[in-house]
Amino acid sequence: MKNFIFLLLFASPLMAQDFLPLYSAEIPNAKSVVNKQKAIKGADGIERISNVTIPSYRFYPAPTTSSPKACVVICPGGGYRILASSHEGYDIAAKFNEIGVSALVLYYRLPEDSAQVEKKYAPLQDAQSAIALVRANAVKWNVDPAKIGIMGFSAGGHLAATTATHFLKDYSGLHAGVNLRPDFQILLYPVISMRPFGHGGSKLSLLGKNPTEEELVLFSNEEQVTAQTPKAFIVHAADDNAVPLKNSLLYAEKLTANKVPVDLHVYAKGGHGFGLNNKTTSGDLWFDRLITWMKANQLL
Repeated sequence: MKNFIFLLLFASPLMAQDFLPLYSAEIPNAKSVVNKQKAIKGADGIERISNVTIPSYRFYPAPTTSSPKACVVICPGGGYRILASSHEGYDIAAKFNEIGVSALVLYYRLPEDSAQVEKKYAPLQDAQSAIALVRANAVKWNVDPAKIGIMGFSAGGHLAATTATHFLKDYSGLHAGVNLRPDFQILLYPVISMRPFGHGGSKLSLLGKNPTEEELVLFSNEEQVTAQTPKAFIVHAADDNAVPLKNSLLYAEKLTANKVPVDLHVYAKGGHGFGLNNKTTSGDLWFDRLITWMKANQLL
């Protein structure tokens, strides 16, 4: 399926025309389908994007400075069914800009048999392509190519962790010789595993009803950690009834076993999907802890 210029129906106040197609030519692993992408803002104020078959992005540059800055590729969550594009997307990008960090919000393809040849690979292909895009534009965008990270929320956290553990293989076939390894990963209430303690909806959307053992192993990121996996900052709430805390605990355990630095912040309450604002921790903001972590790791 060939790319074409298109308009996205975004309800956000941000400049919709600044969203660009991720691929300049053919989209890998894609079937020809009608673009039905749409954005709806719910009564809760959250914008949700559905039917993403043409991946796109918007780059949010840090305030102009003389030295190159870190950049974070942001993957909103939504169970691989929708993208929570506001509180897990452009709101996060704006927060990074406040601290002098650039961001790229990625609207990755949602797995769909009718839209992709092998749907399980489509989100990862897009995330890897976003990493490659930032590295290719590092000079133009004033980004330090050694400080490019991946961030994700919920199912977007699964995609971020997958990108952080599967970088030795170019799943799109478009980036031969390109460094696809994120330099760091930031995960918020992430789905990590395709095992029973993961998240059934994300598993169904990504792998279908009857995944093979090989597929379960490949997309259970706790089983893919090595000593080369990038350092991690993870936030989860213990009372998360959608994505169990075990996802983050086991991932942190595997990272530690492989001597990969990890900061894991567990809040007693907060549930799932709180974005920037865990209402139960008004005196303790996870983003402030992230700032401290980034400074300690020379990312700020």
